[in-house]
Amino acid sequence: MATDPENTLVLDTTRGQVTIELRPDVAPNHVARIKELVRDGFYDGIVFHRVIEGFMAQTGCPKGNGTSGSGKKLNQEFNDAPHERGTVSMARTSDPNSGDSQFFICFDDAEFLDGQYTVWGQVESGMEHVDALPKGEPPANPGKIVKATVG
Repeated sequence: MATDPENTLVLDTTRGQVTIELRPDVAPNHVARIKELVRDGFYDGIVFHRVIEGFMAQTGCPKGNGTSGSGKKLNQEFNDAPHERGTVSMARTSDPNSGDSQFFICFDDAEFLDGQYTVWGQVESGMEHVDALPKGEPPANPGKIVKATVG
């Protein structure tokens, strides 16, 4: 994959560095909002509050329990990108237009999510660090994003 610094998200986590290729081609509004939150330091220090073995690792809740976000909802941008290992997608409630700041990274193929959640990125490197995150809902001692940067 070609690496475009403006469309590269780097998560320095407690387990190691994860590099994500952003996908403005399939979810331009989500990518723009993620970049805005990253540049504001929103994700720095936020834990992975829901980590399910064989499924996904979820983060982006400032309360660390899955009940909150940045306060700005996004309209869905469902697309044809598949939910497979390393896919980064927006979490939401039953309302398709409730995505905010929470997102998840798939551990394995999760095609049952295809077309129902907004895919906005793909892990380019560091997936082993996502695999190493403590599991649980919430984990007893959760992994966290120490610092998130674009480029």
